[in-house]
Amino acid sequence: MELSVIIPIYNSSKIFPELYKQVCAALLDTVRSFEIIAVLDGCTDASYDVIHKLRGDDKTIKIIELSRNFGHQAAISAGLEFASGEMVAIMDDDFEDPPELLPKFISRLREGFDVVYGIRKKRKRSFFIRALFSSFYRMLDKLVDIRIPPDAGDFCVMKKSFVNVLNGMPETNRFLRGLRVWSGFSQTGIEYERGERFSGKSGYSFRKYLGLAMDGIFSFSYKPLIFISLAGGLIASLSFLLGTGLIILKLGGKIRDVPGWTSLAVIVLFLSGVQLTSMGVVGTYVARIYDEVKRRPKYVIKRMVGLDGQKERRGQ
Repeated sequence: MELSVIIPIYNSSKIFPELYKQVCAALLDTVRSFEIIAVLDGCTDASYDVIHKLRGDDKTIKIIELSRNFGHQAAISAGLEFASGEMVAIMDDDFEDPPELLPKFISRLREGFDVVYGIRKKRKRSFFIRALFSSFYRMLDKLVDIRIPPDAGDFCVMKKSFVNVLNGMPETNRFLRGLRVWSGFSQTGIEYERGERFSGKSGYSFRKYLGLAMDGIFSFSYKPLIFISLAGGLIASLSFLLGTGLIILKLGGKIRDVPGWTSLAVIVLFLSGVQLTSMGVVGTYVARIYDEVKRRPKYVIKRMVGLDGQKERRGQ
C-alpha cells in the first residue's frame, strides 16, 4: 500500500460519498495504490451504513467505528495506528481540506521531506471565528518552546517512519500538530485557502475548540506556571512595600485612625481571585497528570471493516 488516507468522520453521511469521489479522482494518477480509512467517531446519523455501502463496490475503503465520541484527535490517532501505507495523509471530512491538494503534498514528500502540512492562509468562516483562531495561534506561539507554525492544522501527508514515531507517543491528551513539530525530522508547509463545509453543521463546538486549545497550551508549555509564580512574587513585593510604608507612617504619627475598609475589601477580593486562578492553572496540570497515570486507552473500537490484517498485527 503506497498511501493511507485517514478521515475522521462525524455525522457525514451526506458528505462522504462526494468526498470519496474527489479523493479517488485526486489520487488516481498520483499513487500506485491507496486506502481510505474512515474513522467514525460516535456518529449518530447513517454514516456507517453509507460508507459500508460504498465499500461494497470499492474495497479500498476501510472502516473503524469507535464505541462513542472520543474526539477528533483520538479518531485521528486510531487511524494512524491502523494505517499501512508507505505514506499517510490526514484530512477532515467536510471539504475544508481540499482533496485536490493531496497530489501537491505527495509531490513535496517525494522530494525528501518527512512531513508536508497545510497552512491555512484564509478561512471561509465568520470574522469572530477567524479572530479567535488567529489569537490562539499567536498566543500559542508565545507560550510554547517549540515553533508550531501559525494556522497549520492536521491536514498533512507523512512518511510511515514518521507515523511510527507518533504512534509510539503514549499520552492521552493529544495535540497532534504539536506532537508533529516536537518530533522533528524534515518538514515543510504549503499554504492553501481553507474551503467551506460541504453540507450540514460542524460537530466541533466552541467548547471542543477550547478543549483543543488547552491541550495545545498545557501539553507543550509550563509558562502558565511561571507566570503565576511571577505574579505571586510581584504581589508579595508590592504588599511588603505597602506594609513597610504604612508602618513608617504609623510610627511617624501620620496615621491616627483606621481608614480604608473599602480599599481593604477590594484588595482581599483581588488577591482571592488571583489565588483561585493560580489554583485552577495548577489543578489543570495535575488533572492531566492524573489522566496519564490512569493509562486508559485513547479510544475504544466498536468494530472494524477491512482491517483484519492490521488488527492481528497489533493484537487488538
